[in-house]
Amino acid sequence: MTSLPVTLADIDEAARRIDGRVLRTPFVSSPSLTELCGVPVGLKLEHHQTTGSFKLRGATNAVLSLTPDARARGVVAASTGNHGRALAHAAKAEGSVATICMSRLVPDNKVSEIRRLGANVRIVGKSQDEAQVEVERLVAEDGVVMVPPFDNPAVVAGQGTLGLEIVEAMPDVATVLVPLSGGGLAAGVAAAVKGQSPKTRVIGLTMERGAAMKASLDAGRPVQVEEVASLADSLGGGIGLDNAVTFAMCRALLDDVILLSEAEIAAGMRHAYEQEREVIEGAGAVGIAVLVSGRLGRLDGPVAVVLSGRNVDMAQHLRVINGEDAP
Repeated sequence: MTSLPVTLADIDEAARRIDGRVLRTPFVSSPSLTELCGVPVGLKLEHHQTTGSFKLRGATNAVLSLTPDARARGVVAASTGNHGRALAHAAKAEGSVATICMSRLVPDNKVSEIRRLGANVRIVGKSQDEAQVEVERLVAEDGVVMVPPFDNPAVVAGQGTLGLEIVEAMPDVATVLVPLSGGGLAAGVAAAVKGQSPKTRVIGLTMERGAAMKASLDAGRPVQVEEVASLADSLGGGIGLDNAVTFAMCRALLDDVILLSEAEIAAGMRHAYEQEREVIEGAGAVGIAVLVSGRLGRLDGPVAVVLSGRNVDMAQHLRVINGEDAP
């Protein structure tokens, strides 16, 4: 793995850098899923992170990796919500200012929270790709520093610290289930886990609607997909046709990628609420969803499930808990 853009050593360094600035989130046993699957199942409660998702790890590591001059100029990113919230928090903590560009598909609850954290917000277009065009304009014209939501070594290394904590909590983990969008979380977790436990399987999970990384892996190169509404809205968006980090890492490190229907994602959200007493967004529920669906078949050992975020619109969550399967 030394030839990959982010190594275990990079992730170890990121862990030291962000120590004290992000939470070491709980890792708990799930009696309900353990009984269902016939093997120990542990839940990594990353939705308990300060900003409600794993994104704070990568954003914090990226901001701290900048020079003081770069931080003073301000940072900018495109986001489906959670990275924007994390970058706004991380920038504010270090005396910088963030500008977050988002498409009109981003839920209002995520937009308002980013504004509350003091960031500048720009709503542009109908996709994350269109929001990214605005980011590039601001970098060129205003001199701000881009902190991408996933395709950046410092961001990937920061997300990988979550993988270090999983192996520490469950040293004999046989399978890690991780949400997959642009690949920052999946690539970082896979690098951290396989760097310590090469035989552990790492499976990326995403929605059927507009799964850009899955389509790109199938094509053998980054491709564009249409971005559509989903309960797992945080998993939307492209991976970038000039992807330099996460595509190669996901191709090399992920053992499988599984697509989930909206009904399966909704069932995962319901199980999290009814059995685990956890409120999580659709993107955070995909690990539980694939276990509840039974689609993994026979499991050979302990399973770790990343619950990646809780920043769900509560009206939507209520509809799902009451039986709806649509975004």
